Amino acid sequence: MTSAILPADLGFFSTLASAGSLSAAARELGVTTPAVSKHLALMESRVGVSLVNRSTRRMSLTPEGEVYLEHARRILGDIDGMEELLGVSKATPKGLLRVNATLGFGRSHVAPLISRFVRKYREVEVQLQLSVNPPAPTEDLFDVCVRFGAPPDSRVIARRIAANRRLLCAAPAYLAKHGIPKVPNDLTKHNCIGIRQGEEAYGVWRLASGRGRSANTEAVKTRGNLATNDGEIAVNWALDGHGILMRAEWDIERYLRNGRLVPVLPQYFTPDADIYAVYPQRHQLAARVRAFVDFLALSFTQQAAAAKT
Repeated sequence: MTSAILPADLGFFSTLASAGSLSAAARELGVTTPAVSKHLALMESRVGVSLVNRSTRRMSLTPEGEVYLEHARRILGDIDGMEELLGVSKATPKGLLRVNATLGFGRSHVAPLISRFVRKYREVEVQLQLSVNPPAPTEDLFDVCVRFGAPPDSRVIARRIAANRRLLCAAPAYLAKHGIPKVPNDLTKHNCIGIRQGEEAYGVWRLASGRGRSANTEAVKTRGNLATNDGEIAVNWALDGHGILMRAEWDIERYLRNGRLVPVLPQYFTPDADIYAVYPQRHQLAARVRAFVDFLALSFTQQAAAAKT
C-alpha cells in the first residue's frame, strides 16, 4: 500500500512554508517553480486535502497545511535529535539554521557574528530574519531567536548570553540648550524620543532608585515630536540633538565612550534588557544550535571584555 506521506515531503513542505511562495521555495531548493508546484500538487493528491492557498504573489497555509507543517517540523526535529543522540560526541554542525533577531541589534551585532560563524562551520547554512518584535517562542518558526529579556515560557530554553542595560542618554548640545534632568519627573519637560517596539506601554519610562526590596520605581509618561520602530534611527536622532533617548547599552556604548552621547539620570536604574538566545527544547541537542549559541555567548563575552579595556 502506497503511503500518503513520504519522508521527502516533510522537508520539502517545511522549506515551502518558510519561503512563503512557490518561487522563493524553488530558489531555496535549487529547482524550477513548476517543479515545486508539481511536488505540492502530488502531496495534496496523496493526502486528499488542500495544504496551501495559492495567490499570484503570496501563499498561505490552509488549516490542514498548518497541521501538516507542525507535525513535519516536529518529526524533522526528532530525527535531528536522534542523530545527535546516536553520535553526539562526534556530531559536526551542519544543515539549515534559522535565526531571528530584532532589527537594529540583529543588523549591527548578530549579522556580523553569523558571518564569522559560517566561516568556522562551513556545513551550516544560516537564514537570518530580522523583525521589529520577536515571534512567540512557541511558534517554532526559528531554531534560535536572539532577544532582549527571558521569555516567560517553560517550553523553550532561554540561555543568557550577555548582560545588557537600558540607559537614558542625550547629545551634549541638547542638554546644554534644554538643561539636565535632576529627577525622573523632569523628563516630562523634555523632548523624549519614542521607540515603538515590543509589548511595553509606549512612552512610559520606568526608573528606579535603589535595588531589591528598597527599590522605588517611578513610571514617567514621556512626550516628544519624534518616534520610530527602528532603534538605529532613534539613536541617530539623539546624536543629532533632538532629545533624550532610552536605549540598550549595546546600541549606544560606543557613543557614550566617545562623548557624542552622555548619560542622563545615571543614578537611577532602568529595566534590564539582558540578551538571550531562545530555542525550543527539542533543538537543544542539535549540533548546529549548540555550536551557534556557544559561539554567540563567547563572542559577546569577548566584546564586553574588549569594551572595558
